[in-house]
Amino acid sequence: MPKVAIVTGSTSGIGLAIAEALAGLGHIVIVNSFSDTAADHAVAKAIADGTGAKVVYRQADMSKAEDCRALVAWTEKEFGSVDILVNNAGIQYVAPVEEFPIEQWNRIIAINLSSAFHTTAAALPGMKARDWGRIVNIASAHGLRASPNKSAYVAAKHGVVGLTKTVALESARSNITCNAVCPGFVLTPLVEKQIDDRAKELGLDRETVIRDVILEKQPSKKFASVGEIAAATLYLVSDGAASVTGTTISVDGGWTAQ
Repeated sequence: MPKVAIVTGSTSGIGLAIAEALAGLGHIVIVNSFSDTAADHAVAKAIADGTGAKVVYRQADMSKAEDCRALVAWTEKEFGSVDILVNNAGIQYVAPVEEFPIEQWNRIIAINLSSAFHTTAAALPGMKARDWGRIVNIASAHGLRASPNKSAYVAAKHGVVGLTKTVALESARSNITCNAVCPGFVLTPLVEKQIDDRAKELGLDRETVIRDVILEKQPSKKFASVGEIAAATLYLVSDGAASVTGTTISVDGGWTAQ
């Protein structure tokens, strides 16, 4: 039977791949971004046309608590439930701690961490009432390891892992699970920008930056694919993962094995 799924930050990159994968299983999927453009709505239509599933776009700014909670409330009103919640929305900014702009710190914490708290808090009552739910937080290898110049991102992703464990413990006696997927470097628009920025900063060509800078800590020396992150997510929302809760799945080419 189709479930109702929200995937935040899902008009491109990892979120889009997860939305497509869930729709491919016939689930009702709510695609989300903050921008509410014709292109955003076209993404939802393209997924629906390609899968035959019900896929709709809904605008919500994940930096705003009220938008996060309203997204869940709207979905429950329109479709009767939120069964699967994938907290994927995220942004990045790189600078040393003492130079880190306050507004960028606040935005990263709000979008990468607080949004997951707000959507989860809003979705849990309904999941508990129905005694079923799957929450998947897209964290990062940076939720388990640190890197210089990424204080806000590392702090937020560590927070996501901690939030995941807490929600899992609070829901342990129900048929609700909460887990985190921790990707290493995946070739997404966010990472593409990092490649361009570092190449310009260091005066190096793209391939050198990818091999020696971006993938320095990733032993496989290759990017994970968005499809691999989506596959891990599908496992966590499946019946086969009913006893998997409060944990992290690393998809990082061996990064966190070091």
